[in-house]
Amino acid sequence: MSDSNPMAIPRITKVVVNIGVGEGGDRLSNAESVLKLVTGATPIRTLGKQQNRDLKVRVGFPIGCKATMRNQDVIKNFLTQAFWVRENMIPSWNFDRTGNLSFGIPDYTDFPDQKYDPDIGIFGMDINVVLERPGHRVSRRRRRSSKVPVSHRTTPDESRAWFVENYGIKILEE
Repeated sequence: MSDSNPMAIPRITKVVVNIGVGEGGDRLSNAESVLKLVTGATPIRTLGKQQNRDLKVRVGFPIGCKATMRNQDVIKNFLTQAFWVRENMIPSWNFDRTGNLSFGIPDYTDFPDQKYDPDIGIFGMDINVVLERPGHRVSRRRRRSSKVPVSHRTTPDESRAWFVENYGIKILEE
């Protein structure tokens, strides 16, 4: 697609940060406080969808938390810090077939201005970045929803090029 068309320029729709704890209680409340510190967004709890006796997970019980960011300024600031933690290098296999980016951070104290708190502990997190072109809402809207054509979807190569251009990261080819 041509870059002169404003509908062809991809943009970040949302960033979801997830911490999976596997249990409720104090560890889950500590994970929620970590998400609040790092993202500035209010986290919500994620619930178990399958029962697993080995992991002591039951259906409907809280096992983690996530925070969704949609404000472009907050997203830009957060991703700049997250890429800095990853030393501005992302493997190419972190991009899915629709151009979304998913990567992990092993410890929240790696972020700038974050200190280790022994009351909280160490928590890693998964970060998912949704990159789409304008007009993708037609697939999610309630009334007259329709499919987005393949030509309007973001490809992994376009997504990699977009992140290199806008965030200056280096894509590691494997």
